Amino acid sequence: MNIRRGTVSDLSDVAGIYEEIHDVEEAGEAIIGWVRGVYPTRTTAEAALQRGDLFVLEDEGIVRGAALINQLQIEPYLGAPWRYGGEVCVLHTLVISPKACGQGYGRAFIRFYENYAAEHGWPELRMDTNARNLRARRLYAGLGYREIAVVPTVFNGIPEVRLVLLEKNLADSSQQISFTT
Repeated sequence: MNIRRGTVSDLSDVAGIYEEIHDVEEAGEAIIGWVRGVYPTRTTAEAALQRGDLFVLEDEGIVRGAALINQLQIEPYLGAPWRYGGEVCVLHTLVISPKACGQGYGRAFIRFYENYAAEHGWPELRMDTNARNLRARRLYAGLGYREIAVVPTVFNGIPEVRLVLLEKNLADSSQQISFTT
């Protein structure tokens, strides 16, 4: 398994994973809270590639997952009751192919994100997920991320999203795990 910066040749694979996720959600096999044709789309991956913050997880030569890692904080983050300040690193749009779920790729990507942030001197980790995405919320709670707020918002063009904001500080070993419904 290898996690690396995405390239132009990865765009079709990443967009394909987005479509796979839309397929399973539309079939009622998962609840993510995304909308086909709205978010995420190939354009999401293309913009990340242009910014240099698209990362892909590859195993046996196949792209199995992707995420955006940067310091960009979206509007719902403003005014949130963050426990920590300072240098922030944000994980966006973490996706693992539904065909590869249950193989530890999500956890591996989160660990990569944490190591990447540490290497860049960004101890404050932030991310978000749709309140409906209980699977992701359980994963993040199990990895020590604390839910700090649920914010009603229009998220990337999707109306009426309850966006869960999560944080973790790499230097705080006393951080409590929290998962609220």
